[in-house]
Amino acid sequence: MSVVKKTLGLKPVPRAWYSEHRQGEAVRIRYLGTAGFVISDDRRTLVLDPFVTRPDLVTTLTRRLKPDTERIAEHLPHADGVLVGHAHYDHILDAPDLCHRTGARLIGSRASVMVGRAAGLPEHQLRETLGGEDIASGDWTVRGLPSRHGKALAGRVPLPGDIPVPPPWPARLGELRHGLVLNWWVNTGALRVVHIDSADFINEELDGLEADVVCLCAIGRKYRPDYVRDVVSRLKPRWVIPCHWDTMITPVENEPDMIPGVDLPGFLDEIRAEGAEPLLTPMLGEQSFPDCREHQD
Repeated sequence: MSVVKKTLGLKPVPRAWYSEHRQGEAVRIRYLGTAGFVISDDRRTLVLDPFVTRPDLVTTLTRRLKPDTERIAEHLPHADGVLVGHAHYDHILDAPDLCHRTGARLIGSRASVMVGRAAGLPEHQLRETLGGEDIASGDWTVRGLPSRHGKALAGRVPLPGDIPVPPPWPARLGELRHGLVLNWWVNTGALRVVHIDSADFINEELDGLEADVVCLCAIGRKYRPDYVRDVVSRLKPRWVIPCHWDTMITPVENEPDMIPGVDLPGFLDEIRAEGAEPLLTPMLGEQSFPDCREHQD
């Protein structure tokens, strides 16, 4: 039995919602493990923080990190855009290869764009942003929300700093500093999604936005007071998909190990207590959402 089912029981989108739409009208959100997601409908696909290479611990700590091109092609056959929240290896490693193969734009901070340049992406496939601006992706809109990296490692921010010039490629772990951290607001028209890939954020950057779905990082949340409460009270999501709760070193096709100390059951309880519905999703699992426009204020 999977970690998700054994620990908590997988909860799909509420059945009353799911039965109201035909399959072709749905917006789908697929979880890739770590902080990775695919948001898609029948016309467009956005990939956020792709990381299906997932090298083992020895490789991660001692060797140059090479994207697993075959695994990326298998699990991510198509992308129109790739959004990177920050430039740590577990958020950006697979992004340049995915963009090379699909022609998608890599959209992110200066640090993320420098990694794209290091990997040989042409300038027309790179879109740097400081956040706060609406960027068109077909008829969808994305906006980076300036943020902070959570204290994910023993109460400290791992690998702080920027990447002001293209790093060596393939890079080593320590060469991939986080740079500007961006959460993402994605508006498909039918569904509004906010992606928070590290357990911190700037309250004011969320003010004035609402989301139907929030993808919310689990690791390090105990170091950010009122983490779940502040997210849910500001964004008012119906659903929250927990992410970044696995150890990142098991193959994406395998059952993952949970990061010690994350307390995933407690995380779901916090989400419910604030009035949102948690949707715990296994790696490579998918949730399907109807058109929420009639319920948006």
